[in-house]
Amino acid sequence: MRYASIAVTTAIFTAIAVTPATAAQTADTTVTFTVSATDGLNITAPSSAALSNTTPGGTASGPIGIVTVNDQRSTLDTHWTATVALFAAFTTGTQSGSETITGADVDYDPNGAISPVNGPFTPGTAGDLSSPRTAFSRPSGSGNNSVSWNPTLAVHVPTTAVAGLYTGTLRHSVA
Repeated sequence: MRYASIAVTTAIFTAIAVTPATAAQTADTTVTFTVSATDGLNITAPSSAALSNTTPGGTASGPIGIVTVNDQRSTLDTHWTATVALFAAFTTGTQSGSETITGADVDYDPNGAISPVNGPFTPGTAGDLSSPRTAFSRPSGSGNNSVSWNPTLAVHVPTTAVAGLYTGTLRHSVA
């Protein structure tokens, strides 16, 4: 009986050893979430700026302060162009010819990028504001991005200009 017991025990161990393993069990989970755009495309600029004083025939100049484009559209191919224009000519007094300085005498230089995030960004070419011009652009890329710049304005005062406090309006826009 002793040999029979060993034989049965050996048969059980052999059966356990040669029994094929069962396939591993799996459970898949599909996970989703949404990435939302937060704020669209916008531009901010200082509400006012003061240039240096000058005389007729001279140039009033200086930085106008930080201009920023924030693009939070969160899409592919998020290109944009920021434009600057002299919305209202520089005038004083009754705004006669000798009291008005037009965009042909106003130079805008965007200078370089400040704090760029997820470029590329391209500054516009410096030049006069006789017509709207590109201040900055983002020619390609995807996702959120932002850039700031501190443009310089130079107003070439005609020799025929009269003395006075001149006020004009720059308009920055982005599309």
